[in-house]
Amino acid sequence: MTTTTLAVLVPLLPFLGAATGLLLGRTAPGFVRPLAVLPPLAALALAVVVAVRQGGDQAVNAATELTPTGSVPIELALYIDGFAALVAVLVGFVATCVQIYSTGYLRDDPRYPSYAALVSLFTSAMLLVVYSGDLIVLLVGWEIMGICSYFLVGHYWETPEARAASLKAFLVTKLGDVPFLIGLFALATDAGSFQITKVLDTVSHGGLDHPTLIALLLLAGVAGKSAQFPLHTWLPDAMAGPTPVSALIHAATMVAAGVYFIARLLPVFEASQAAMVVLAVMAAVTMLGSGLAALAQDDIKRVLAYSTIGQLGYMTGALAVGDRGAAVFHLISHGAFKALLFLAAGVIIHASGTNSLAVMSRMKDLRARIPDAYWTMTVALLALAAIPPFSGFFSKESVLGAAEHVATGHSEHVPGAAGWITLVAGLLTALLTAAYATRLWLLTFYGRGVEAPDHGRQPLTMTVVLWVLAAPSLALGAFAYRVLPDWFDGRDLTPTLTTSVTGTGVALIGGIVTYAAWRHTSSIAARVPLGAVAAHPEGDAGLVEAEAIAAHEPAYGDVAYAPDPADPGRLLLGPLHRHAAVGFHLDVLYTALFVRPVQAGAALVRFLDREVVETYVRGAGALPRWLGTAVRRAQTGNLQTYVSALLAGTVVLAVAVVLVATGA
Repeated sequence: MTTTTLAVLVPLLPFLGAATGLLLGRTAPGFVRPLAVLPPLAALALAVVVAVRQGGDQAVNAATELTPTGSVPIELALYIDGFAALVAVLVGFVATCVQIYSTGYLRDDPRYPSYAALVSLFTSAMLLVVYSGDLIVLLVGWEIMGICSYFLVGHYWETPEARAASLKAFLVTKLGDVPFLIGLFALATDAGSFQITKVLDTVSHGGLDHPTLIALLLLAGVAGKSAQFPLHTWLPDAMAGPTPVSALIHAATMVAAGVYFIARLLPVFEASQAAMVVLAVMAAVTMLGSGLAALAQDDIKRVLAYSTIGQLGYMTGALAVGDRGAAVFHLISHGAFKALLFLAAGVIIHASGTNSLAVMSRMKDLRARIPDAYWTMTVALLALAAIPPFSGFFSKESVLGAAEHVATGHSEHVPGAAGWITLVAGLLTALLTAAYATRLWLLTFYGRGVEAPDHGRQPLTMTVVLWVLAAPSLALGAFAYRVLPDWFDGRDLTPTLTTSVTGTGVALIGGIVTYAAWRHTSSIAARVPLGAVAAHPEGDAGLVEAEAIAAHEPAYGDVAYAPDPADPGRLLLGPLHRHAAVGFHLDVLYTALFVRPVQAGAALVRFLDREVVETYVRGAGALPRWLGTAVRRAQTGNLQTYVSALLAGTVVLAVAVVLVATGA
């Protein structure tokens, strides 16, 4: 088969698996699990073949016109360069791991067939985005992912948290998609085509009439999809969905789409220096805000969610300094260790019966109950904290090195301000990342108090996947920064000495300080028994995940979750903690700015409809009703009355005729 044919099959196979799984879910449930696992596995194999054949050489480019549409045609097009080939491998790899893991994690869930089909459709949509050479076809995959996320985040629709989270994710991402769509049409109008190669050719010849406007419109959609400030608030709440869904969204699909889109069309953004500075500021605020918020979260999945937001900030920061190689390198590295973090968190939730770090910190020997999760999560957290030689070190340092290169004036296309903003924010975020990673590890695995519950060994499909993902988390960085430049336009990804030493140093400081704070506070926690835990004052932190309840009875009954006195985050953040725990009140701000005005407008429309419009409608119906009543009363059935009325009417008409004639 040709490379083009194989590339077409890569997104097509998961789509066919999703359709077949939905059709056979009820009639032949035995086929559901094979149909969930085999199509993405086959797509992964084909994606690897495509990547090997592409090999970082000239991009695979093929197009055929879909239908005549006037001056700007829409085409079914493929455009597979080195970036696309590698990202497709990442998507297929993570999706396959998630589907295998889900066969054990959701083995007793009656809605597993629809869940598996939606995950396959989600995977297909992301692969379509990666391989598409036409912006409209890319938009189709972009929107399908939004719809799939709505259903998957709301998988446990019985719980109000899941319903609210799915609706919030859909609406916030759609808020960004509206200007994104306008930006796509403006870009195609200037370029005369939706085809990516023609758009890039137009940019290279300076053919864009409104580069800043187009770039900012597209950034709005990217901010929504990739959970960047200020449209990031949906992602922490999306943790109400099943943990494997969280792993898929955070590691390879949905949030990765926005970063990939900018990398694909980076020359469009580089055409406007103002847009690059805006991108750098967005990345810096996202990195720092998410790092502080992660340090204050009690829910283990919300910690990881804010971590994802921050790591995506690193990627957008790399793009802000014009280095898409560093951005995609970190995207691939992050995909491996973030998928591992979420899937290991799923094992922890199953074993402990809770998402709450406050409760886990009061369990001893939890790490002995789940040794696979303990060791693999340790590897993933070291990669997240960018400790050498783990993969996160090489990819994150490549971002910092790119920022240093621009900050020191070695780039003609990117303003130095973007480099300094990204570099300073990246170093501070490295400190915060190591701090919250150390905090999560200590509170989860080194608790003191009651014996951790024993719910037996986890399914083999879950533990094997953890070790499969641990391999790239450990070894990908050292291997990739030497091999990947062939796929990354030959760009050097070697970390610089200055940023490597500085970045590793601040990470070690963050970890050591957090450990010291934990040692200082853990003696207080030892004196607070689990049964004395009071109601949690910070809202929805510490919610027990629905699948943990389905798997076994909660170990703690109806105990709510209180602030943990052993939490080093409270000591490190001080008075900032309560603000960081609720995401710096952005949801409250959005409620005041958007939700309440919309609700007030809806109430006004309802009032006008019921009290004004319906009044006229009721009046229009009342007049004929009254006339009908009067006429009905005149129908007495007496012939003499009718004749008398007829004569009286005749006389009246005659008199009227005479009067009219006389007047004339």
